[in-house]
Amino acid sequence: MLSRIPKPVMAAAVSVGAIALAYMAWSRPWYFTSQTYVGGLILLELVIAAIWKFRQVFFTVLILAFLLAGASLPGSSVWTSARWLFLGVGAAVGFLMLFKDHQHPFGIFHGVALFAVLAAAVSASVSRYPSFALLKVLSLFLLFLYAGSGARLAVKGREAGFFAGLLVGCEILVGVLAVCYLVLGTQLVGNPNSLGAILGVVVAPLLLWATFVAQDVSTRRRRFFLFALCLYLVFQSHSRASILAVAFSCGLLFVGLRKYRSLIVGVSVVLILVSIAAIFQPERLFETASTVTSEVVYKGRIENGMFESRHSPWEKAVDAIRSHFWFGTGFGTTDKGGDASQHLGNFSSSSVVSTEYGSSYLEILTWVGMLGVLPFFLLLVLLAGKVFRTMLWMLSTGNASHPAIPLAIVVAGGILHAAFEDWLFAPGYYLCVFHWCMAFVLVDIAPVPGLMAPSLGRSRFSGLPRKVLDAGTRLPLRPPSAAS
Repeated sequence: MLSRIPKPVMAAAVSVGAIALAYMAWSRPWYFTSQTYVGGLILLELVIAAIWKFRQVFFTVLILAFLLAGASLPGSSVWTSARWLFLGVGAAVGFLMLFKDHQHPFGIFHGVALFAVLAAAVSASVSRYPSFALLKVLSLFLLFLYAGSGARLAVKGREAGFFAGLLVGCEILVGVLAVCYLVLGTQLVGNPNSLGAILGVVVAPLLLWATFVAQDVSTRRRRFFLFALCLYLVFQSHSRASILAVAFSCGLLFVGLRKYRSLIVGVSVVLILVSIAAIFQPERLFETASTVTSEVVYKGRIENGMFESRHSPWEKAVDAIRSHFWFGTGFGTTDKGGDASQHLGNFSSSSVVSTEYGSSYLEILTWVGMLGVLPFFLLLVLLAGKVFRTMLWMLSTGNASHPAIPLAIVVAGGILHAAFEDWLFAPGYYLCVFHWCMAFVLVDIAPVPGLMAPSLGRSRFSGLPRKVLDAGTRLPLRPPSAAS
């Protein structure tokens, strides 16, 4: 966008800006000694730099802003506010670029998303705190607007570069989290549920897919090691929803790509290791099994059943639905005025926080009521249809090169995980932002019967097997009119 500005105009603007800054430093030097002003100036420069390379950079900067807002780091409170600046700017710039591009049409899915925002706005109008609820609706609107514009521009047409950068980010993230949790003992992303969510829903499935498409042996071994490390961290989080989600999404990938042998070998290796441990250290094995059963399956409440920790939030959700059946309590609020996303940095299914209902689907039904939940339900049905279509194509071809495959397994895992954690419609949470961005892209590039999306490209994504790349380059591109 900014690259289209004539160079003389850009040079003049830079010169004027430098002179203005020099004048301010001479006339008002206290501005440059204030951390607030200097921090704001640096943030403004970061936003401008991200807009300069909007397609290539902005999505990464946006996700980092939301990650830093939820991280347990000094100065993370700055990003709590800054993330909304990035989301708003990204939504506005992305929409303008998409409107000018005329190559990314809007379809049924985008219309239903708009109706979901309108339904949330109606519920906000009947909330006890309408102004607060409307702010939550605005954040949802900005998220959907960016996902439907900026995120699509970041991926479609440059799939190879996007996934290459995404995989590098996943590898770095696993390394950083492993050092923080296993070496330093620091909970970088909040409580264990947050750790399990980001690794189990996003990182582990992507690394497994990257292992399958890796071309050279060293890359394949590195990614498989990081995938195994990722699984270990998910298990250490003791998050049952995350363990279930990663098992589901990775299982879909194994079955869809017909990697039955790899699946059998992996399970066999685990069973052999367990058998060896049972022979040499039977007491330790039984102790570990007892700990896993108690801490992971029953969450320390064996006497009350597996879902005892869910009963209280589910009962509160049912009570709230009965009290506000038609229009709900207001998007993002409860009848007590609590903000359901105020603890998103370290969300959990504990009943201590009254605004957590233990399920994203119970939560949205509580917020918008029976009349307002229909567009949200249709949104999920349409998204599930795209996932199902991608899985069928993958199962029929056994081809891993389609760019919709990694998106589909991430979205499928997120839909399942959201049934047990309330984050799917909370725009302040980084997993929600990433999930919906990938969902809107998946709607664009999901396979169409008889047609294919573009392959990931040989020159820019060396991780793909040569035979797959050769086959992919001969396939026709999916026409824009096929998007729904």
